[in-house]
Amino acid sequence: MENIIEIKGLNKRFITEKKQEVNALRNINLNIKDQEFICILGPSGSGKSTLLRLMAGLIKPTTGSINVMGKAITRPILESGFVFQEYSLMPWRNIIDNVAFGLELRKYSKIERYKIAEDILIKFGLKDFTRSFPYELSGGMKQRAAIARAIATYPKILYMDEPFGALDAYTRFQMQKDLIEFWLKEKRTIVFVTHSVEEAVFLGTRVIIMSPRPGEIIADDNIDLDYPRNRWNEEFGSYFKVIMDLMNEVSEGKEIGKGRVI
Repeated sequence: MENIIEIKGLNKRFITEKKQEVNALRNINLNIKDQEFICILGPSGSGKSTLLRLMAGLIKPTTGSINVMGKAITRPILESGFVFQEYSLMPWRNIIDNVAFGLELRKYSKIERYKIAEDILIKFGLKDFTRSFPYELSGGMKQRAAIARAIATYPKILYMDEPFGALDAYTRFQMQKDLIEFWLKEKRTIVFVTHSVEEAVFLGTRVIIMSPRPGEIIADDNIDLDYPRNRWNEEFGSYFKVIMDLMNEVSEGKEIGKGRVI
């Protein structure tokens, strides 16, 4: 498969309100192939979310290049969708209008966008809540709706920034299962930021591990497990242990060879 995202020599610096310079990312080099499910792990402040936003074109790099689908990324593109950790639904719109919003921007007719949005909401278990407003839904339901909105336009790339982090364990497991079923069926490219090693091993075809600030890629691992994955089998546990041990080394400030393959 061809690379759908290519990142070379990427650096990102921010200037704080106190005029201090913060190096968020340093010398990021990363290729992502079409239809991969990439999970990005790292300690708090390692620049995971910043890297995701750079890929999506929500912010611009200080130096370096990001090419998406063969073109330099300078702004969000129609071929991508983004799911934030916060539900980010528009409170004045009901759920079906939230999900149909991207289709409305793309000039779909009302009949077309409602049909597409309704079909997706049915798949995500929200058939009976299409006319409800966000405040009437549980956290899990709101996040389902946010994901449904992101995929309603069938983007080639879906960026997800810790989308399940605020959910209870049962809801999180169910959402992971639903997301994998969607990805296996639709074969989109997903780039998924998480702080959970277990979640990364359960979801990803590859796991990228980042260092503390300034964030650099210190490991890149293929997860060679069949789907659906079993959290309780020995192979899953082996991947979990190796990655968790590495994460512990990172958190303790031990020197890790950059670009290490697990």
